[in-house]
Amino acid sequence: MTDDEILSEFRNCDALLEGHFKLSSGRHSGHYLQCARVLMNPERAGRMARAIVQKIPRELRNGIDMVVSPAMGGLIIGHEVGRALNKDAIFLERPEGTFELRRGFALDEGAKVLLVEDVVTTGLSSREAMKAVKGEGGEVIAMASLVDRSAGEHGFKVPFYPLIEITFPTYAEDELPAELAAIEVTKPGSRKN
Repeated sequence: MTDDEILSEFRNCDALLEGHFKLSSGRHSGHYLQCARVLMNPERAGRMARAIVQKIPRELRNGIDMVVSPAMGGLIIGHEVGRALNKDAIFLERPEGTFELRRGFALDEGAKVLLVEDVVTTGLSSREAMKAVKGEGGEVIAMASLVDRSAGEHGFKVPFYPLIEITFPTYAEDELPAELAAIEVTKPGSRKN
């Protein structure tokens, strides 16, 4: 899929939003990618997952034992990437504020993990998820996502394969431009912050 085709998928299902948004990273933006909307159609979600998998080198794909995603955002795309790889896909949750495996999910000691997210902005939640995978005995060997908004500032120490890189400006609370500050803020993500 080309970048234009991917953005078209987002636009066609009203998943590329404009306004004033507080992202799950805590930063503010005039744009928001509502991945849940783009993934609500199973066929489209499957196409996007297969496109992500095609970006991962074959030798790396062959080394993956399990796909792990942070809930909520990464759950659907992680499941679809697991399907495309013919690997089991499980997810991490934050019942007490830190990621952990629940629902009987477990990783074999030394399991090679592909961590899959929907959107990466600062990379903080992905790094927290990587730490949780390590704590559960797994080893994250690569990271993938639908969208990379980090402008290369994610801080991952493993190969990263986003389907598309988009650079919409983001702002800290105290550096909002006047035109963005004038719009009522919306918090569309899955975390309350």
